[in-house]
Amino acid sequence: MSTKDWIEKDFYKVLGVAKDAKPEEIKKAYRKLARDNHPDQNPGNPEAEARFKEVSEANDVLSSESKRKEYDEARRLFGGGGFRFPGTGGPRPSGPTMEDIFRSGGGDSGLGDIFGGLFNGGAGARTQRFSTSRGPRRGSDVEGEATVDFVQAIEGVTVGMQMVSDAACDSCHGTGAKAGTVPKVCPTCEGSGMQTSTSGGVFAVTEPCRDCRGRGMVVDDPCPVCHGSGRGKSTQTMQVRIPTGVTDGQRIRLKGKGGAGENGGAAGDLYVVVHVRPHPIFGRKGDNLTLTAPVTFNEAALGAEIEVPTLGGSPVTLRVPAGTPNGRTFRVRGRGVGKRDGSKGDLLVSVEVVVPQSLNEQAREALASYGAAVGGSNPRARLFA
Repeated sequence: MSTKDWIEKDFYKVLGVAKDAKPEEIKKAYRKLARDNHPDQNPGNPEAEARFKEVSEANDVLSSESKRKEYDEARRLFGGGGFRFPGTGGPRPSGPTMEDIFRSGGGDSGLGDIFGGLFNGGAGARTQRFSTSRGPRRGSDVEGEATVDFVQAIEGVTVGMQMVSDAACDSCHGTGAKAGTVPKVCPTCEGSGMQTSTSGGVFAVTEPCRDCRGRGMVVDDPCPVCHGSGRGKSTQTMQVRIPTGVTDGQRIRLKGKGGAGENGGAAGDLYVVVHVRPHPIFGRKGDNLTLTAPVTFNEAALGAEIEVPTLGGSPVTLRVPAGTPNGRTFRVRGRGVGKRDGSKGDLLVSVEVVVPQSLNEQAREALASYGAAVGGSNPRARLFA
């Protein structure tokens, strides 16, 4: 059976079964169709004979677990419109059609060359060869942590960080070989650092070479300092700028501040996870600062003007209207966290009515008089309405 048949023909439709049909269903459908279209039952009927061959072909693929798996994968990738077969009609795609492919090499050879032996290394398969020269390799990314105060997180700060990262070994200068010796090209991957393997399925998997671990070179006599890795530990102190308005747990990326690259490759990146110490008074909600301001019962009931602090600025006067309930939040504009566009968030002040823990005799009498004055006004009456 040709590769073209695997992709072009819908064997499930031929047998009249669903794509997730069980082996018993496929077997049952095949037996019925084979019996109905068998040449012995239809002598001199070319249509029945052709139908019998088509059904037998479909059963040959779908009744085999391995063939069915490869067929399903091929149909999924190449049977959904990426290529157009001769005579199927419809608009011509931008890439080559199946007709173009078959004309290019005759039969299945053109298709086999393009798919590179997709179907179990079929005819015309070609293996791509990698260059034996080692190209530049990017350095590894490094991650660190920094802890700053609440005010520093709001305003931004520069902190010193001691970072330990990979660098070229000082003894072998990154070769991984003992002094006086040189590494050689890995015979397994031929210096590419990658190898291709198959697991019996349709596709070949490319992964870092297991023998050289992706370096493309192997060492017979490894460096005693780095044990053949070519990498050492580099400790350095750098100044890291924590931007304005950073939040607790935020991860900051510093491009090119990570591990050094190999063979002229770019350095990796440094990622800093920022931890923010809590503030004893202020909290934060996005670009807004939060503050809880205690008020007396008199201030909440009769109204008052209270003074509240701001972060890094002078206090502001806040007007509390008469009859303010406990937990009501007031907004002081422009006294929050700085934004990238130069503006600032707001300060959100929530009032907390303070209930006295103890009362003197005069205060008790005053409250009793208040209770008598409001009469039967019961704030819980609506709960039983």
